This record gives sequence, C-alpha cells and structure tokens, in this order.
Amino acid sequence: MSRKHSKRSSSCEPVHRGGLPVAAAARAPALDELNAHAAGIDVGATMHFVAVPEGADEVCVRSFGSFTADLEGLADWLAQCGVTTVAMESTGVYWIALYEILERRGFEVLLAEPSQIKKVPGRKSDVLDCQWIQRLHSFGLLRASFRPADAVVVLRAYLRQRETLTQGTAQQVQHMQKALEQMNVKLTEVLSDVTGQTGQRILDAILAGERDPAVLARLRDAKCKRDAATIALALQGNWREEHLFSLRQAVDLYRVYQQKIGEVDQQIEAYLASLTPPAAGDDLPPLSGNKRQKGRQEPAFDVRASLYRLLGVDLTTIHGIGPYAALQIVSEIGTDMSRWETDKHFCSWLALCPGVNKTGERAKSKSGKTRPSANRVARVLRLCGQSLLRADCALGAFARRMRVRLGAPQAITAVAHKLAKIIYGMLKYGKAYVDRGAEYYDEQYRERVVQQIQRRAEHLGLRVSEA
Repeated sequence: MSRKHSKRSSSCEPVHRGGLPVAAAARAPALDELNAHAAGIDVGATMHFVAVPEGADEVCVRSFGSFTADLEGLADWLAQCGVTTVAMESTGVYWIALYEILERRGFEVLLAEPSQIKKVPGRKSDVLDCQWIQRLHSFGLLRASFRPADAVVVLRAYLRQRETLTQGTAQQVQHMQKALEQMNVKLTEVLSDVTGQTGQRILDAILAGERDPAVLARLRDAKCKRDAATIALALQGNWREEHLFSLRQAVDLYRVYQQKIGEVDQQIEAYLASLTPPAAGDDLPPLSGNKRQKGRQEPAFDVRASLYRLLGVDLTTIHGIGPYAALQIVSEIGTDMSRWETDKHFCSWLALCPGVNKTGERAKSKSGKTRPSANRVARVLRLCGQSLLRADCALGAFARRMRVRLGAPQAITAVAHKLAKIIYGMLKYGKAYVDRGAEYYDEQYRERVVQQIQRRAEHLGLRVSEA
C-alpha cells in the first residue's frame, strides 16, 4: 500500500511550500509550468487520492473509493476542474480500471513508474503523494511508461492469458511424471513426451484398469522409436491407488487446460480477423528455406497469414522467428514503432543494449553487461536467438562468432539485439528481410578483419600483402 503522508522536514530552517528551504528556493531557477491543467493520482487498492491545480476547486485534494461509480465520479470532478492530463503511478493492477475509464473519457493519462517519482531531485515535505505527483507532472518531470494502443492491449491480454494456461499445462505434465515415477513406471524414460499419441494411449489404458505391460506396449504409435519390448519393461510398476488418483487428476486437468487454450486460440483468431479487412493480404509470399515445424503448444490457426494482413510485412521471414513468436512480439509492442525515436531507443527499452560501466581518467570500460529486465519481448527474442546458434544463415554465423568471443549467454543477447533492430526496421519502414547466407557474412567479416590489419600495419610503417 502506498504511503498517504510523507515525513516532515527535520530542519529548523523555514521550509518553502515545494519542500526546499526558503534560501535555497530563492536561489533556485524557476521552472516553466508545462502542464497547467495537470492532476496527480495516488492509486491504492481501496482508495484513490487526487490532486488538482490550486484554484481549480475549493478543495484541491479529494479522495475517492475504488468502485466503478467512484471512478466515474472521479472523472466527473476532474472534468469540472478543467483538468486535461493526469499522472498516476503503476501500482500493481489497481491502476488499470482507472486508467481505462479516464482514457475513455478523453483525458491524457500518463502512467509513471514509481522509481521515476523517487529519483526526481527534491523531497515531498508534508504533502500527500498525489500532490507531489501533480507537481512533477505540471513541470513535465515525469515520463510516460509504454502502453500500446487499445486494440493491441486486447490482443496482449489474450496472449498473456494463453501463456498462463500454457504454464498450467506444463505443471500438470510434471504432476503426471511425478505420479509415474512414484509408481516406478519409467514411461518418461522411454518416451520423449508423455503427452504424445503413444503416451496418451498408454495413460488412458492405465487409468481404465489395464496393468499388463505387454498389452500396454502394443498401444505404441507406429512412429515411436522405442520397440514394444523396451516399453513393456518400463511399464512394470507398483500400482498404488493414491498415485493412480494423482495421475488421473493430472491427466484430467491437462486436458482441461488444453481445451481452454483452444478456446483462447479461437478468440485470438477472431480478434485478428476483426482488425484487418477480409480481402487484404491474400498475396502472402511463400517462405524461403527450411522453416521449423509448428510446435504442439502453438496456435492451430494460420498465425502467419493473420499477422501479414495486420502488419503488411512477414516477420517469419527472419531466421529464428516463428509465427507464434512473431505474434507474441506484436502483442507486446504493437504496430506503431514511432513510439521509439530510433532502433537504439527501441533496443534500450528492451534492455538489450550493452551496459555502460566506465572508470578512470581514460574512461576504461569495465563491463558491458545489460541491465536486468523482465521485458517479455526480450525474453522471446532471446529464445529466438538461442535457436540460431546452429542455423545456416547470416544471423547464425554472427551468433557463432559472438559465442566464441563472448560466450553463449552474451552471444544470445547480442543476437536478440540484432533481431530487435531488424524487427524495428520492418515494422517502421516496411523493409523486407533479406538473408545473404552464412558464407557471405563470413566473407564480409574476413574482409573487415583484413582491412583492420592493414590499417594497423600502415600505422606501424609496415605493409601487409595477402599470400
């Protein structure tokens, strides 16, 4: 819960209203008020405190409850006070309902990270948090956090719900494996995936009462690499009732999660279709090269065609990025890349840029470690970059060179950084991705190294000639 009152000044010197001593306030240059009709809101779980500019109302600070009727009354009061822009902290999930109501009512809403407000020079003295937020916002000292357009927010909510269900599915698979191990049924040792066709047939037969290993082994799929004899040996177990009960519940919950994921996929497909005209994007270009097969946990509908109709470019042409990864990326960043001035700003927001840690008179660099972040797009790009370490393409050659130079973790981050720049260029300028191949990249790198050696030799008064 956020603080409603800050500590009073411990100094005996007279304090200016803004929190500075009178002498210091007199010496400090005056700031220009950029947002004259700004309000600040201190968001809480059950109560919101709102501050408006002085003179806008008889009482410049009021409190409102968190019920929908209270939020509508809050918006009415801001409109009566002539407020046009509102700033608030991103406190948990309590801000979402208020943000959406204010945005729908036509207010310009700025969502600020709490760390921003704490880092601003100065001190809150004896005012409420909402007054401090209103004061900072009126002078333009707060920067808005990124929030995509409302249409993308809807898509993002569907994708995040799907991710939650996928995590629940993975947990139930782990519970299946635990119950089998407790019964010493080594099914996970002979099958790569117990949720495949062979695994599901055997589990259904076990839960139906079948205990004969030979009968269970004959349920294997024709494509299964293990022979029936090996599977039969693994299916000799200690069939205890409590473990069978746990196995049954895990299997049932797994299928419930799978059903719910299918419902989310239908919702996503319908929503993507509503965002684009039905006749657009029929000329989807064919994929060049060998692309990986669709995973079992990916949506069943044609994600690539839906994204092409929405974006006008095909992100799946980038090596390492599949249709579902592209959908996750678009659901988080949207389609308007003008929110970031350059691709460098975009990569900095993703926390994929090298860190700056220099010391000494000559500013010697000590570390280039990226700053920690929980950005979902960066996580997806790192997974895509990891898949490129053995790929036969220019990005794969770059990844392997970075792995030799920096190690695998840093190489994956470097590839994710390059992928982010490619995505930025495609979405903002409509550039098509062209891969010149690993051999072309290696040749270009060799030429750069040779040129560097020649320049260094000329600087030392030497001359280098190729053998």
